Amino acid sequence: MLNIILLTTALAEEPEPIIVYQQRTEIDFESVDIAGEMIKPEGILTQERQTAVFNPLIKLRTDWNVEMEQSVSTIE
Repeated sequence: MLNIILLTTALAEEPEPIIVYQQRTEIDFESVDIAGEMIKPEGILTQERQTAVFNPLIKLRTDWNVEMEQSVSTIE
């Protein structure tokens, strides 16, 4: 008999509590006093932006001797 009572109490489920939240919450800051002082920074940190380096897609030529010789030889 004792086993049956213990088993039924162990298997009985408790109902879950129903939680109801307020739809609106009001916070009153009028009674709060905030005391403090303004602290200025002691130093300045400056960083210079680095320029981006790209690989050029066009190779600029400074020497056109081969093409100049070919153009002169075809005219003659």
